[in-house]
Amino acid sequence: MKFTKMHGASNDYVYVNCIGYSINDPAKTAIAISDRHMGIGSDGLIMILPSDKADFRMKMFNADGSEGSMCGNGIRCVGKYVYDNRLTDKKNLDIETKSGIKHLKLFVNKDLVSDVEVDMGEAYIKPEEIPMIAKGDSFINRPLKVGRNEYDVTCLSVGNPHCVVFMNNEKNMKNLKKDLGDLDLDKLGPAFESHKLFPDKINTEFVEVIDRNTLKMRVYERGSKETMACGTGTCAVAVAAVLNGICVKGETVRVIVRGGVIEITYREDGHILMKGNAVKVFDGEIDI
Repeated sequence: MKFTKMHGASNDYVYVNCIGYSINDPAKTAIAISDRHMGIGSDGLIMILPSDKADFRMKMFNADGSEGSMCGNGIRCVGKYVYDNRLTDKKNLDIETKSGIKHLKLFVNKDLVSDVEVDMGEAYIKPEEIPMIAKGDSFINRPLKVGRNEYDVTCLSVGNPHCVVFMNNEKNMKNLKKDLGDLDLDKLGPAFESHKLFPDKINTEFVEVIDRNTLKMRVYERGSKETMACGTGTCAVAVAAVLNGICVKGETVRVIVRGGVIEITYREDGHILMKGNAVKVFDGEIDI
């Protein structure tokens, strides 16, 4: 199997051109190639396929073999892959995902894509749309008991379900008792991920507020554990910050992740724009 290793803000995936090529068991393949000791090493597998609805279709699998609905960092790299490999000459693309069609704007430097802006669509805040088992029209700054502690959290979906925990909140600060960089996400993450209120599990972001245009986050992704970045996660924290009165709608927010910086603009019309890098690491071939 020929592949390309790529990353967006250090959120790395193995990309396979499946236009005219098929992977018999993508879930099993994702597990094998993601292993950082016995495989290629990645946060998962992303397949690039033809589409009858858009320019291309993206299908992604997490490192544990579970299929994901959407990957913000991954879709930027899909845009880079199809342009750099001359599968298209368009600088504005539509990519079909399990979470709908996403619109990409490619930024090209010396015939190669350096950055990509994605219209991620609108956020969903109703519990049944996230999904989560809760009453009410939203779950914004509401208490959630996880283990022995109770946290104030904001839950929403941006193609993937997210639970956002702001470190600056008095209750959260008291219960976490540590700085963002010192949190034990290997312990905290699974407790949130498998909480009974989240039937499809949850991605969890722990966020430090720097100022109204700058947030810093760490993320524990369902199916992949802690990652260097999460594109939909950065969208979720920016929207959650607006909903909690921390950031301002219409203004660009820089979200600092372990792997770099992603810029998010929660527009007045409700659409979320995500802009960040897309980087090729290397091409290769592996027996699967």
